[in-house]
Amino acid sequence: MDATILSKVDQWLNGGFDEETVAAVRKLQKDNPDELTDAFYRSLEFGTGGLRGVMGVGTNRMNKYTVGMATQGFANYLKKSFTGEIKIAIAHDSRNNSRFFAEVTANVMAANGIKVFLFESLRPTPELSFTIRHLQCQGGIVLTASHNPKEYNGYKAYWNDGAQLVPPHDKNVIAEVEKISGIGEVKWTGWPENITLIGKEIDEAYLAMLKGLSVYPEVCAQQHDLKIVYTPIHGTGITLVPEILQRFGFDNVHIVEEQAKPDGNFPTVVYPNPEEAEAMSIGLKKAAALDADILLGTDPDSDRVGIAVKDHTGKWILLNGNQTAVLLFNYIVEGRKRKGLSQPNDYICKTIVTSDLIDVFATANKISCYNTLTGFKWIADLIRRKEGQENFVCGGEESYGYMIGDNVRDKDAIASVAMICEMAAYARSQGKSLYEQLIDIYLQYGFYKESLISITKKGMKGAEEIAAMMSAYRDNPPASINGSAVVKVFDYQLQQITEPATGAKTPIDGLPKSNVLQFLLADGSRISARPSGTEPKIKFYFSVNESLDSVADLESTEQRLDAKVASIIHDMQL
Repeated sequence: MDATILSKVDQWLNGGFDEETVAAVRKLQKDNPDELTDAFYRSLEFGTGGLRGVMGVGTNRMNKYTVGMATQGFANYLKKSFTGEIKIAIAHDSRNNSRFFAEVTANVMAANGIKVFLFESLRPTPELSFTIRHLQCQGGIVLTASHNPKEYNGYKAYWNDGAQLVPPHDKNVIAEVEKISGIGEVKWTGWPENITLIGKEIDEAYLAMLKGLSVYPEVCAQQHDLKIVYTPIHGTGITLVPEILQRFGFDNVHIVEEQAKPDGNFPTVVYPNPEEAEAMSIGLKKAAALDADILLGTDPDSDRVGIAVKDHTGKWILLNGNQTAVLLFNYIVEGRKRKGLSQPNDYICKTIVTSDLIDVFATANKISCYNTLTGFKWIADLIRRKEGQENFVCGGEESYGYMIGDNVRDKDAIASVAMICEMAAYARSQGKSLYEQLIDIYLQYGFYKESLISITKKGMKGAEEIAAMMSAYRDNPPASINGSAVVKVFDYQLQQITEPATGAKTPIDGLPKSNVLQFLLADGSRISARPSGTEPKIKFYFSVNESLDSVADLESTEQRLDAKVASIIHDMQL
């Protein structure tokens, strides 16, 4: 075993850790040396979603010590960055140990002389972002692993604008954490009077703000009986989604009772992720049985939402994140125009791996559309940089996250559920379904089809394999893919665009470095490769498109696009 790993293990065995932790480390030494290596070979780092990992003992695990040391580092950085009273808000989701980790975090912050606003019980992540701004805090923390399996937990750190940490703050916090040589340097307890419990009063302020996002409240009132099925998938959505739907005027809402109770074991699903068909399957059965208009599901911390609607044949289908984003952006932008709410400096925002159809739609509607790196912290960073100059309308990414207005600086499934239901109500008032609305968009702007595959590579060896895969694509990019020439290579790590035919290179301006590669093909297809910042995966995104002349051509066009994606995957040997 590597000497550095052995040193870390020895520190945990002899460094004043509690008896239960020491016993767990010794058990791994005896029974599972491979897992021991994985638990100590690195320290958890802030990625696109903050600190996240499997719960257990070790420097590469989520436990009270890694949480405590991260919190001490964050506290040290907050005190270096701000003068006077420092305030921080803390929330948590329904996962196992989330409340415990939230209380550990609150105690450490309070012991460092920081005023803590701790939610009395579980709350959605977007409400935490809202609370930071509402209470004028200098930072915030939410304990969640979002949509990861039940073995995981995580720690998202936020800055005073209500957004997750971006450079230089993220790296500076890590630097502060790395200065802590042991758990003895953590202020674990003290000044409990610095902790204030919060709850209903913040809920009320947040819900009132969300109600103000409505574009067509009169349509919601008219279509109040829209039949909605909702599942929180054992997460925090149950705390506020039914309430916001009621406030929007919907009175025909049906909760999936089997998944209504918050439960960190997520007993009815393999992955508590609305991107997964399996997680939505119980809701789909209920929606079909009730002949509902729409099904919606949120993940454990309620920042992502998945939806299902009936297609033109009456069959229930799950929309992907790109399709929902296209519908939502179209509804909000066009609705604001019709109501006279739009402004000349309006803009929308998406990530570089989200559907190019949104760019096409934005150009046609003469509204600026900016592209950011993957992760909502970059959308929030753009909003911060453009404050006072341009007016943010909405943002989104293909992984089922959307943000409406700028009062919350993270993806917000509570707001999204309400606006998606309003969008469905508006479509129904026009004699259409959401699916028919989507087809109208394809007829107008082109049929864009996106697909995603994730390749999991666990542990230290897996991380090396992912790095080698990216290096191979970077050093020897393909000349063609699926018989279509690669006309541009976007390397966000080197921050340059290369045209293979001429060798011409142009800079990518305005975006930080990121380990992402994109290949734009002569036929308009785009392939993106990106290692995940929060999971041991490398993700490949595929986007293909054709014009759509009539509804009669829908099925054949979709089949051709699906076949093209399959051929690209086969050609790339993925």
